[in-house]
Amino acid sequence: MAITPFTKQQLLPQEEKLEIARYKSELFIGIPKENSCQERRICLTPDAVNSLIYQGNRVMIEAGAGENSNYSDKEYTNAGAEITKDTKKVFSCPMILKVEPPSLLEIEMINPEAIVISAIQLKTRKKAYFSALSKKKITALAFEYIKDEDGSYPAVKALSEIAGIASILIAAELMTTNEYGKGLLLGNITGVPPTEVVILGAGTVGEFAAKTAIGLGANVKVFDNSIRKLRRLQNNLNQRIFTSTIQPKSLLKALRRCDVAIGAMRGKERCPVIVTETMVEHMKKAAVIVDVSIDTGGCFETSELTTHEKPTFVKNGVLHYCVPNIPSRYSKTASLSLSNIITPFLLQIAEDGGIESAIRRDNGLRNGVYVYHGILTNRAIGDWFDLPNNDINLIVF
Repeated sequence: MAITPFTKQQLLPQEEKLEIARYKSELFIGIPKENSCQERRICLTPDAVNSLIYQGNRVMIEAGAGENSNYSDKEYTNAGAEITKDTKKVFSCPMILKVEPPSLLEIEMINPEAIVISAIQLKTRKKAYFSALSKKKITALAFEYIKDEDGSYPAVKALSEIAGIASILIAAELMTTNEYGKGLLLGNITGVPPTEVVILGAGTVGEFAAKTAIGLGANVKVFDNSIRKLRRLQNNLNQRIFTSTIQPKSLLKALRRCDVAIGAMRGKERCPVIVTETMVEHMKKAAVIVDVSIDTGGCFETSELTTHEKPTFVKNGVLHYCVPNIPSRYSKTASLSLSNIITPFLLQIAEDGGIESAIRRDNGLRNGVYVYHGILTNRAIGDWFDLPNNDINLIVF
């Protein structure tokens, strides 16, 4: 076998190539107080703030921002945060962290070229929102779109877990209400027939609702048209329960016998209506419906949007609970969960030298960007609102 001779150039000493160290950035994060009466959470806990400040970052929080999550201003001050009553001062920070997306008035207070990290709640957005972000050349990331290393959506999953568990706890509370409830205990007591629970949807919400109901001793039936989801649910529960595709006759039979019905369906746009008003009419009097899907329209035809202040109404003799944003009811738990997800991403952004470098290095974080320096980069949003959009991969690389 012939050996290719070395060239003179190859034999000459070559320059040593060293890895260029990453330039670490110092973040200045502003956390304003949530102004929606439905929103009680805060993005960062005092421990998370302490961790960020320990790494050389700055955090400014509007006074009272953590009160609804049972975190005092003193706790944040002890963690190293700067507390101010000046809302405009908080919104002038280079990076804004919110649970709810900023309102148009709040966007007016944000400086040009700033970074906004929040939920997007696409169903409640209007064209004017994206125009306002574009006008100020803001870079915006949505919790719902940020992916984890395994390709999942950690914020969506965590809040869905809370909503699933909460749906059963809320139903258990409503069943004992003197005015409408039947005085039933959600569980299985010796010599007493177990509570019957029907769950529509075998996603994360449905799975955790099923786990909670089974843990209390209820008899659970889960309906979903995805065999894959039903199979995964069975495997995750480590036990066999009643599962079925959504067939009107079998669903009606289950609803007529159940004490609690949980709506946990999802759709690409609007949630499909699975339970008609006629089906609800055949349910037991004082049965309980908790429609977790109400934020996308609800999967019960009788569902109507309610609030945390007035969460229930009675229709056809059935008690309905149709409050969107159920995790906000458990504000401290939800804040802890959200903070645990967001903090590592913030530390990564600082470590990588800023948002520009971070989104180049991390595909999951880049997936969370829907506006980049005022340019819409999410195709789904562009199609939804008929707005021009660009592929972020073509912009940042």
